[in-house]
Amino acid sequence: MVTQILRIQMTNNGKLFIVPTPIGNLDDITYRAIETLKNVDLILAEDTRKSKILFKKHSITTSLKSYHINNEHRVVNLYVSSLVDGKKIALVSDAGTPSISDPGFLLIRESIKKNIEIICLPGATALIPALVMSGLPSEKFVFEGFLPKKKGRDSRLKELAIEKRTVILYESPLRVIKTLQDLKEFFGSDRRISLSREISKIYEETYRGTVEDAIAHLSNKNPKGEFVICIDKLG
Repeated sequence: MVTQILRIQMTNNGKLFIVPTPIGNLDDITYRAIETLKNVDLILAEDTRKSKILFKKHSITTSLKSYHINNEHRVVNLYVSSLVDGKKIALVSDAGTPSISDPGFLLIRESIKKNIEIICLPGATALIPALVMSGLPSEKFVFEGFLPKKKGRDSRLKELAIEKRTVILYESPLRVIKTLQDLKEFFGSDRRISLSREISKIYEETYRGTVEDAIAHLSNKNPKGEFVICIDKLG
């Protein structure tokens, strides 16, 4: 009887759908993702302006609310309560899979505490195509995301410099040259790396070479687009 009651309670709860969105080309979205976004009660988006562009293309008219790093602590309990009340909610980020260097972890963690069913659709993320295109060993790798900007940055770079697996970083166009200079200091100028940007877009580019080569490649340019940096393992 207790088991049956628990099952009924779980059924009455809503569902939280984690839905990857294209990292560039708006056609890089699955049929299942589109149908999910059309049929949930509410979509939480990191930037509603960017999401509306995608949704217009695919005729998605579901109600849309803002959910990002600056408001998630304030509103997370509101949406968890809606899930407990039986609502079906989808979470999307600007690009790629939510919770991977984007908001999502907090909502997922709090939903799990309330026995909410979590469904994560497979789909886009920038790190995998960048790793595959890098030509560096891909059987084992470390995804670091964004490095700390100040506190703990040097110590983290020291640890990563002796990694025996390929290291993957995310970096903004404003900080990519600074990060490359740091890699030169901690990894050495001759460590092999690749830089991928604008993945799946018209101006997609992957540059492969040493750290020193990459610095020279970008030194006379105005870097644009988010970068994925893949760094060869030590040895």
